[in-house]
Amino acid sequence: MTVIAVCPGSFDPVTNGHVDVIERASSRVDRLIVACLRNVGKAPLFDIDERVALVEAVTGHLPNVEVTAFSGLLVDFCRDRGVRVIVKGLRAVSDFEYELQMAQMNSRIGDVETFFLTTSPVYSFLSSSLVKEVARFGGDVSDFVPPAVVARLTERLQQRTP
Repeated sequence: MTVIAVCPGSFDPVTNGHVDVIERASSRVDRLIVACLRNVGKAPLFDIDERVALVEAVTGHLPNVEVTAFSGLLVDFCRDRGVRVIVKGLRAVSDFEYELQMAQMNSRIGDVETFFLTTSPVYSFLSSSLVKEVARFGGDVSDFVPPAVVARLTERLQQRTP
């Protein structure tokens, strides 16, 4: 049986924590689709094409990983691609509370199961929002995001500075 899973997220920007979860998940499934969410309710720092390109750049060494964009319900995305497994990374108990509700809803309305991977302890505090905050104030984020992301993040924030 071929196991195809999806690892969804905003990835604005992709962090080393995201890469860790993607690498670990891809080693356990035949094919992993990293699905970048196009969320019309948020104003991301990077547009969807940039986010997809950055995730592709940092996962290019993983032959069974495909990166794409999506909008709408994740269960519809899964149904359209024959995916029955969602993989989510968890940093803390607070993540679990929210993600458990999402997992139960997705199971109920889409017949997909969610598998949780605990984040590596070295990345348990890390979030895209925190990275953007530190970078906005000139902090060094090179330990938290891949080099390609550091360069693009620096460039983007310089464009926004008057």
